[in-house]
Amino acid sequence: MKLKILMASILSISLFACTSKQEAEDAAKNSPSPVEAAAEQPEVHGVEIKDLALTNPLNQEWVTNGEKIYDSKCLSCHKLTDEKVVGPGWKGITQRRKPIWIMNMILNVEIMLDEDPEAQLLLEQCLIRMPNQNLTHDEARQVVEFMRHNDGEK
Repeated sequence: MKLKILMASILSISLFACTSKQEAEDAAKNSPSPVEAAAEQPEVHGVEIKDLALTNPLNQEWVTNGEKIYDSKCLSCHKLTDEKVVGPGWKGITQRRKPIWIMNMILNVEIMLDEDPEAQLLLEQCLIRMPNQNLTHDEARQVVEFMRHNDGEK
C-alpha cells in the first residue's frame, strides 16, 4: 500500500515538473550555444598542474607581466627578499620549490593548504591562509617566470 502511494506521488510530481514542448523549444532558442557558454565560464581552478615547461632563456615579456601581477596582487604579503611579511619572502623560492609546486600553490591554494605537507608547514609559520588571487594559468606562469628572474636566472 505504501509503495502504491509513493509511486502515485512520484508520478504526480513528475507530471507537474514537465514543461510543454513549446516552453522547452523557447528555452533552447534563448540559451547560449556550447561555444558561447564555454566562453562565459571563468577559468576552472582546482585542476592539478602536473607538467610545466620552463623557458631558457627567460621570456622577458612574461617576466615583465609577472612583475606587474606581483605589484598588484602579491606585493602586500610577499617581499622579493627573504623577509617574511604576511607570507614568506620570495628570495630563493625557485631553488627551494619546484615550479609545478609554485604553480599549484598559486592556482590551487585551498587544495594545497588542505593537502600538501609543505604548504601546511608554511601555514603554521605564517598563521594566515593565502587567499586565492584568481589568476589564470597564463598569469600564474608569468609570476613563476618573474620569480625565476628575481632569483637571478637569465
